[in-house]
Amino acid sequence: MGAEAKTTTIFNTTFVRPAKFYLSGFSNIPHIRYFYAFLCFVYIMTVLGNGFLLSLISLVKTLHTPKYMIVFNMALADLCGSTALIPKVLDTFLFDRRYILYDACLSYMFFVIFFASVQSWTLVTMAYDRLIAICFPLRYHSIVTEQSITAILLFVWIFLVSVIATMVGLVNRLSFCRSLVVNSFFCDHGPVYRLACNDTSLNYNMASALVAILIIIPLIFIIATYVCIFIALSRTTSREERLRALKTCTSHLILVVIFFLPIGITNIAAMTSYIDSNARMINSVLTHTIPASLDPIVYALKTEEVMNAVKKLCKGINLSRMK
Repeated sequence: MGAEAKTTTIFNTTFVRPAKFYLSGFSNIPHIRYFYAFLCFVYIMTVLGNGFLLSLISLVKTLHTPKYMIVFNMALADLCGSTALIPKVLDTFLFDRRYILYDACLSYMFFVIFFASVQSWTLVTMAYDRLIAICFPLRYHSIVTEQSITAILLFVWIFLVSVIATMVGLVNRLSFCRSLVVNSFFCDHGPVYRLACNDTSLNYNMASALVAILIIIPLIFIIATYVCIFIALSRTTSREERLRALKTCTSHLILVVIFFLPIGITNIAAMTSYIDSNARMINSVLTHTIPASLDPIVYALKTEEVMNAVKKLCKGINLSRMK
């Protein structure tokens, strides 16, 4: 697939940048339109669920707490991440607009990977909140404050913007003088940088660092957090207290499993065995989209404060109608 290329010379080094890339996407899958219809349904559910959760936290004052600042951040990342990916996937493959401009491809790459990283580190922040609540209950309100959570979340956003922008920026030092066909459903970092015909070792190192930042380090933090929580609970004599404390962790644990299990299986399978490209891409699409649609459902059904807030909001709406 050829496209007109632009040649740039910097410090006597010539870079060949294509005008466009071509997203290969799925190939020879019968009834693939049903899958796209399913993705459309997932996106609608994501927008409605996370939009409702964002509105609920904004409107109900009892949810204006540090814990729900983290939940708000998660819902925002879920909504933005799905919006960055699903509409473009549907536009690309439903309407066969597979060519994508070079700069648009890099922007696409940045936003999809950035919001996935924010989701991962928001789960770490939730684990920190549960750690303090269970291990240091008397000091919880003095440690987990609006100021401290704002500082943590702000640091997460700034740090991840810097890392992902650096990773995407390094693609600009590559020359693309061979195939311009990206073997993925979006401008994923790996399939794009592997098309280059000059040294990609720095890009490979950044991709490895991203796996560590997105999956390995957050999982280590979360596992270490729950080891500390279980040790603290084992010293509690009352079985009822242990169950009550664990109940406050169930929503978070479900979110962790929903997010990390699919992405972990995808990466382990890719490293240890051959996966058909269609199967890999479908699994990757679902990994990027399903957790964001399920997260608000988990919080609505498993969190007592959210259920009470919904009842309070409905009661307030009914009272205003009666007036």
